[in-house]
Amino acid sequence: MKEKSKKAASIWVLALTSVASFMISLDVQVVSTALSTIRLHLGASIEELEWTVNAYILTFAVLLLTGAALGDRFGRRRLFVAGLLLFVAASAACALAPTIGALITARAVQGCGAALMLPLALTLLSAAFEPAQRGRALGIFGSVTGLALIAGPVVGGAIAGGLAWRWIFWLNVPIGLLVIVLVSLRVPESRGPRTVLDLGGLLLVSGAALGLAWGLVRGNRAGWGSFEVVATLLAGTGLVVAFVAWELRVHVPMVSMRFFRSRAFSSGNAANFLLFASMNGAVFFMAQFLQTAQGYGPLASGLRLLPWTATLFVVAPIAGALVNRVGERVLIVVGLLAEAAGMIWIALIARPDLPYPELVAPLIIAGCGASMAIPATQNAVINSVAAHEIGKASGTFSMLRQLSGVFGVAILAAVFAGVGSFSSAQAFSNGFASAISVASALALMGAISGLVLPGRRDKAFVRTTEQAPETREHERDSLLEQSPVL
Repeated sequence: MKEKSKKAASIWVLALTSVASFMISLDVQVVSTALSTIRLHLGASIEELEWTVNAYILTFAVLLLTGAALGDRFGRRRLFVAGLLLFVAASAACALAPTIGALITARAVQGCGAALMLPLALTLLSAAFEPAQRGRALGIFGSVTGLALIAGPVVGGAIAGGLAWRWIFWLNVPIGLLVIVLVSLRVPESRGPRTVLDLGGLLLVSGAALGLAWGLVRGNRAGWGSFEVVATLLAGTGLVVAFVAWELRVHVPMVSMRFFRSRAFSSGNAANFLLFASMNGAVFFMAQFLQTAQGYGPLASGLRLLPWTATLFVVAPIAGALVNRVGERVLIVVGLLAEAAGMIWIALIARPDLPYPELVAPLIIAGCGASMAIPATQNAVINSVAAHEIGKASGTFSMLRQLSGVFGVAILAAVFAGVGSFSSAQAFSNGFASAISVASALALMGAISGLVLPGRRDKAFVRTTEQAPETREHERDSLLEQSPVL
């Protein structure tokens, strides 16, 4: 009877954490197809649209590692519920936002809630399942979360086109409140080791990310040589240096700089950063191109992006199964070259009267390439550290992945603003083509980073800890089954 009760509790934990993670990932994606509608309704500039996306990603990224540490100290369920409450309240504030400034502020608070929810969802899930069942549970969790990447543009388009863009955020409120009640009733409390919080590191990395993003976003409007832009870019760069120096000296660092001595860790993270910078920047513009330049509605645009996003569900699992046979380097280099090829193809053919069937092939090629590289970059990073360091390495990997989205959107938008505008379909197409060319260049740089990876290693992994080999391999496989959108 006790065993049956424990199993039922585990199923509740899996279901509720999966729903919460789906909400977080969906919220990143649904906004992409509603950006054109938000721009028209709130009179937003391209710069303000950037911050609508980046405010969420920025707070999410820099607080991820802190969220996990707070849960270990004060109770994972308690902080998970607090994150849900914050996310729900911020979603309501987004839906009620009277101005674009209010929407951006609410999105930043949403990111804070998500930063508590996601890492604690994973730790609650890991605590609820025995090692033998944990890999399967994480696989289900990752599949549900990954579904948000496919459904997001379609759901966002359907809501923005059929109801109003505000319903994108209202949708979170009843679902979130129901999850809060069920988590309070069904999920047991758990705690981890009382990790020392690296508040200095948190402040430095937050300031660095904000300074660099602010300078990139404001460059075209304020002028690249203006005091504001030069000062914020220099301040951001200086804070990056200060962050590295701090992490080298602090007793319990947020990010262990020692990891970066590993060629696999450094090149895997670099390739992943450039991959997601390219992808997130392209996502920001693709739906807008279909709507602003080609005249499709939000739902029609979301459906037309499916050949690109759906490849993740098909190709990523295959690539994950192949990675230990062919090695990470081959999959990363070939995958990112394919993504670069797909993006430059789109850039070369982009025009207002482009027939949609001509977009399908490059969308599929770019999607297959990215989906091939994603599990390989994660495999390279996780396999480069000792078993007891996997959690910190995974957290660093996740933080850098989220930050890459901020810089991808900022860089592509800066290029767009310098060449194109919203004044006409042709003006938008001109800017879009230039921006997508930069997305292609970022993917190509990622492929070059992948060349630095060590070649295919023997199937018997190099084990650098006292932990049993099968335990290390199980922990690695469990982490690799997590969704690529994490």
